Amino acid sequence: MPPRTTRATVTEQSLESIMWNCRNALRGTVGGNEKNRDAVMGLVFLKFAGDKFDKRREAIKEQHGDVPAFMEKKSFYLSENVFFLNETSRWGHIVKNANANDIAVIIDTAITAFFGININKEFMPTVANTDNVNSMNYKILRKNRFLFSGMQTGRDECIRIGLFDGDEPIIVSPAYTTFEITSDEILPEYFFMLFKRKKMDRLGWFLSDSSIRSNLDWDRFCDIEIDLPTLQIQQKYVDVYNAMLANQRGYENGLDDLKLVCFSYCEQLKQTLPLVPIGKYIEQVDKRGEVLDEDFVKGITTSKDFIETRADLEGVNLKKYKVVSENCFAYVPDTSRRNGKISLAYNPVDLTYLVSSISLVFRICKTEALLPEYLMLWFLRSEFDRYARFHSWGSAREVFSWEEMKNVKIPIPSIGVQQAMVNIYNAYLVRRELSERLKEQIKDICPILIKGSLEEAEA
Repeated sequence: MPPRTTRATVTEQSLESIMWNCRNALRGTVGGNEKNRDAVMGLVFLKFAGDKFDKRREAIKEQHGDVPAFMEKKSFYLSENVFFLNETSRWGHIVKNANANDIAVIIDTAITAFFGININKEFMPTVANTDNVNSMNYKILRKNRFLFSGMQTGRDECIRIGLFDGDEPIIVSPAYTTFEITSDEILPEYFFMLFKRKKMDRLGWFLSDSSIRSNLDWDRFCDIEIDLPTLQIQQKYVDVYNAMLANQRGYENGLDDLKLVCFSYCEQLKQTLPLVPIGKYIEQVDKRGEVLDEDFVKGITTSKDFIETRADLEGVNLKKYKVVSENCFAYVPDTSRRNGKISLAYNPVDLTYLVSSISLVFRICKTEALLPEYLMLWFLRSEFDRYARFHSWGSAREVFSWEEMKNVKIPIPSIGVQQAMVNIYNAYLVRRELSERLKEQIKDICPILIKGSLEEAEA
């Protein structure tokens, strides 16, 4: 049963209906100038988004208090499908600058919260450059509607499709196709489960054209045939899928709260305790010559992790590589061309790693006063990345030296307080891992659920 596009029946004052009514009201008015109408429509949208933002902001304030770290946490808004508006995009800012000479520029650049869909069939803020983009050309996606892109289906072996289940609409690129299920023979959730299977991705790859992008066009997508059980059977298996999804989201929704508790307490400590250079608590470690194989060689990322090295190790003398033992840190002093971040990682496990000789390795020398996991909490903050980048010196190659590292200042509370913060962050890491595992289980369960529903229909 191929999906079909249709015009939505408006039963409430939705964003679409508000903007459509405004468009009709402006026909033949405001000087008959299309640009003037676009400006008014942009203001209508900004007011709509601003009201939703302000309502969510008040809810956050009521729940967590007037704490900037909470009030400006983007994920707190996106989790409720509310556009996060930067300071210059908020309605109050626009009203305040209504008489400014550059008010047209302020309005044009106010909306930047565009969404796309990834190969995991999940919605995400777009990574495309939206500077100077006219948001009036973009599409609005509402609850229970699908987003589809046939571009690069063959190359990625993936049909990019997603079912939007948020209560508030989002903006998507005009390059996407939006559609809804109009047939009373299939549930939207069941339709989405069908396309969550690798089997359908392989079919999309097979049906994609021979262009450079290997696209799957809309008409071909609509020609895909699907087997359908009764609605009763569909609902039974959709309920199982939704229960697993709710369980995963329950873990995911608490992630930001746990992480924010740690980082908010960091801010509080900065206000109540003196900032102390970490130099007297750390010491360099330059241990080499251990005979280990290539499996122990690691790279260091700007996301503060050790990863499998991408370097070609053929003919490389690993005895020159530096040893990173348990509870040691390693970082790459060169901060050039790393998107404003520094590559640094901490080894908390009883394993020995090898890193390139250009890296600096160090450890805590006064563990009775400073926990390595607590120090790592400070390294994980974006503030540290900015600090390291600002204090990097050189010309073609800018370096964050060991002396500059020793000059980093942090508040150092009692060991008990440090351990409490570390425990909260460790709980966040465990919860994040469980959430990722549940995501993988949900991905793997869709083929099983679809198979079960079809077998039940044939019984």
